[in-house]
Amino acid sequence: MPSLFSPLTLGSATLSNRIGMGAMTRNRADASTVPNDLMKEYYLQRALGGCGLIISEGTLITRQGTEWPQAPGIWNKEQIAAWKTIVDAVHTTDTKIYCQLWHLGRASHPEAPEQILAGEPVYAPSAISARAGGKFRFLPGAPGYVTPTEVEDPTTLIALFKQAALNAKEAGFDGVELHAANGYLVHEFLDSTANKRTDKWGGSVENRARFGLEALKALIEVFGANVGIKLSPTGGYNDIGMPLPETVETFTYFIAEADKLGLAYIMLARYLPVLDVEVDGKLRATQHDVVATYRPVVKHTNLFANGGFTAVEAEEMVEVGTLDGVFFGVPWITHPDFAKRVQHGKLLDNVPDWTTFYGKVETPAQLGYTDYPAWPSYE
Repeated sequence: MPSLFSPLTLGSATLSNRIGMGAMTRNRADASTVPNDLMKEYYLQRALGGCGLIISEGTLITRQGTEWPQAPGIWNKEQIAAWKTIVDAVHTTDTKIYCQLWHLGRASHPEAPEQILAGEPVYAPSAISARAGGKFRFLPGAPGYVTPTEVEDPTTLIALFKQAALNAKEAGFDGVELHAANGYLVHEFLDSTANKRTDKWGGSVENRARFGLEALKALIEVFGANVGIKLSPTGGYNDIGMPLPETVETFTYFIAEADKLGLAYIMLARYLPVLDVEVDGKLRATQHDVVATYRPVVKHTNLFANGGFTAVEAEEMVEVGTLDGVFFGVPWITHPDFAKRVQHGKLLDNVPDWTTFYGKVETPAQLGYTDYPAWPSYE
């Protein structure tokens, strides 16, 4: 795999290879959303396993709540200090690590423990609830999503992203990734089915793109060129998605404008059935080939993709210049040495335990997390 294992300049850093570990919610932080030693072990295992760039799991920028219990945050000093121990451990290897900055928007719930502590409503671009999903483990049954409160001044949320970036920098992260995918806050602003505003933050493509672009600029003020963004143009998850012509128009504009900002990378998530939902008897996603559709738009920025790649497919796309690198998810969960296995032609023989991917309160947290074995020897 010579192309995957060639170095890549990313922002102000050089990656040792082009095999990244995408952000994956794992729910092993402390109950108070503070990262811990078990998380440090998990990230260090994968850094030692040859990963070029790790993107942290979705990291909450505010106490405003979450649909996932024990997801980590980065809004206070205790969290910053805990993340620093993880980043420092990763930096004992050749691996770089970015912090994915996450705000759930309308996908949060007013009865989430952190939401209650915050004393604030669930904010979104418009007062429109998601119609599919909303099974919260801290609530019985599947109550569904609530109708959010329309945020009066979106710049207050952009300020939260900027402060989170400052906190990530204090923790020593090499950069940050803006989570603009999967029907969360930034994606909600982009999508006309979730954003019905009539001010400068809604309506036209340019107005709907404004929030994400301004958030990127705020992060660049902190990290310079060491900023990436994750996009999922096919939608689906969390009841998001527009008709195909509007989808292509919206994301073509957004990606073209983001491409002008001097980012480290743009990452496109491909369609995955597991992230699609059914609404009114129909699948919600707008299926299309995101790499083929938006590759021509990206002129100045490294382009990554993720979503069901094999190493062979990733090598082929990097070799011909379609992509500059590929992020993997599940292979990194089940194989802490995924990159080394690819490099040395070893089998990917660890069987995933789907019941522990997002943690189980009644089982030890390390199960399905830090106990997947590495290959015994690479000789």
